[in-house]
Amino acid sequence: MAAETSSPRAPRRDEAKIPGALKRYQVMAYVVGVMLLVLVVIAIPLRYGFGIPEVSMVVSPIHGFLFIVYLVAAFDLALRARFTAKGTLLVLLAGVVPLLSFWAERRVTARVRAGQPI
Repeated sequence: MAAETSSPRAPRRDEAKIPGALKRYQVMAYVVGVMLLVLVVIAIPLRYGFGIPEVSMVVSPIHGFLFIVYLVAAFDLALRARFTAKGTLLVLLAGVVPLLSFWAERRVTARVRAGQPI
């Protein structure tokens, strides 16, 4: 019998499930990015600049729900691709700043496909 060694091993990436998680993340990064732009460029100025709150009353909850879905998709990808804690936090926060989710999505996609750490 061969003796098993108990050497610490780096956690493995879940290679088979990464493409699906990456696609979900990509879609949600774009959707949340677009909704955040609609909120910041259209809904908030209409509400506070022109006294028309109806657009914001519709767009804000939709964006909030979609942001939660984005967080789930990003966290799922982070778990499967074994992001670092810092990388995970930065990717999760990328959906908060207008236009940053688009940039982060391109960078995350390239690094995940290359097998590089985030």
